[in-house]
Amino acid sequence: MPDDDAHFGKDGPLVPAAEYVRMSTEHQQYSTENQSAAIREYAAKSGFDIVKTYADHGKSGLRIKGRTGLQNLIRDAQLRTNEFKVILVYDISRWGRFQDPDEAAYYEFICKSAGYDVRYVTELFENDGSLVSDVAKVLKRTSSGEYARELSVKVFAGQSRLIRLGFRQGGAAGYGLRRKLVDMAGTSKGILSQGEHKSIQTDRVILVPGPEVERDAVRAIYRLFTDEGKTEREIAGILNGRGIYTDLGRPWTRGTINQVLTNEKYIGNNVWNRHSFKLKRQHVTNTPELWVRADQAFEPVVDVQSFLKARDIMSQRAKVYSEGELLDHLRELVAKHGYLSGIIIDEAQDGPTSSTYRSRFGSLLRAYSLVGYTPERDYRFLEINRHLRSLYPKLMTDVTSGIEHAGGNVWRESETDLLRINDEFTASIVIARCEETARRALRWTIRLESSLAPDITVAMRMGEDNRKPRDYYLFPRIDICFLRLRLAEHNGVSLDTYRFDNLDSFYQLSSRINVLDIAS
Repeated sequence: MPDDDAHFGKDGPLVPAAEYVRMSTEHQQYSTENQSAAIREYAAKSGFDIVKTYADHGKSGLRIKGRTGLQNLIRDAQLRTNEFKVILVYDISRWGRFQDPDEAAYYEFICKSAGYDVRYVTELFENDGSLVSDVAKVLKRTSSGEYARELSVKVFAGQSRLIRLGFRQGGAAGYGLRRKLVDMAGTSKGILSQGEHKSIQTDRVILVPGPEVERDAVRAIYRLFTDEGKTEREIAGILNGRGIYTDLGRPWTRGTINQVLTNEKYIGNNVWNRHSFKLKRQHVTNTPELWVRADQAFEPVVDVQSFLKARDIMSQRAKVYSEGELLDHLRELVAKHGYLSGIIIDEAQDGPTSSTYRSRFGSLLRAYSLVGYTPERDYRFLEINRHLRSLYPKLMTDVTSGIEHAGGNVWRESETDLLRINDEFTASIVIARCEETARRALRWTIRLESSLAPDITVAMRMGEDNRKPRDYYLFPRIDICFLRLRLAEHNGVSLDTYRFDNLDSFYQLSSRINVLDIAS
């Protein structure tokens, strides 16, 4: 008897196949809909039945990180799922524009070694293991990587041109400033709110002064620093004491005050390319001669004289310490506080910062060891942090798979990891580590992403040993107005209403229901 679930064509049963589609932002011809249409046309002619779709929407092909569609495909292939027998892809470039052709070959090899053929439906060669196909794939993979390199150069040139014309290229405005949207003619189209982006490609963004209360606070920061000789830490304490917080609604710190005092945007200069991450390979801090800039591009918040005076003060105090002086400073801090941490170092007045120790000694832990200090708690803290970081990619993959298995559609933003579900609501995923108080009570701190403004924050609370999850909280933005939540083991009905043992309830939110089923 034939399998009741098998699909048949005119020449017999169809072979179950999976399709993989990917679109960055390159060309409309590569829309996932166009790719899928071409793949399904090929499948109809070749005797395949598409039973599963893996998709990466808005994802660069330069690396596999963040491409949950391809990651899930490879995972399912390794598990030797019986759902499909062949993998269909539009062309070589959709598989990826990896800078190392061997990386693309490696992911294909994983699938083939598990027994799944990979077919590129619009390529002029058959992926049959012949010499011709192997040579063609190497050439196509190399050319795909080269295309990405050439595109990177063109994009950089285009962005540099826009910077020199005075337009902002990404990033938050910062305290005391706002992003204003303008059209091609320079006509204002309004102020962009936090997290809002332009929708028309030809529109541009410039920086303008923010509300008067914020402008006054920025000028006060400069006045306290240059005229009254206050340190960044002292200024932060003054602002916090007045109930004035950063643009993210957080208390001021030594670092955030320093950013206001050192960023040229406050005197109207448009500076870009201080750091680069070309081809998503390595973060680089560029030297000033590589920066792209346009001076006096925006309306300033503070005058140039105040900015230069602040910079001169910082230059004078930027002492170059010998290794001996750095270590002596650590010994003094140990003697004073009894322990060391990055915060202790940074909050010490007129001393080197923790980044100085990392730069000079490779890490804070190595500097600690040179003065005979062994931070046992810090080691455990770092080990737990490494474990939690390793859990996050799997959690994101599991959540994405759970949504898809429930019948929902999910798109993951590569830069923020924000999940956009069914084009209806967004979700942010966080992991809350378990901490023990001096009285051995358990506490969890959950920080909500105000800049992303997700509709739902999914918080996974870790167990007491921070090895496995304890439970989950689903916080809807409409009900939770705090930026930071401190949870105990039991929190009362006002918060534990949102507690769940697993994520099944969240997956149900993303499931789709047929209208006819509702009507019946």
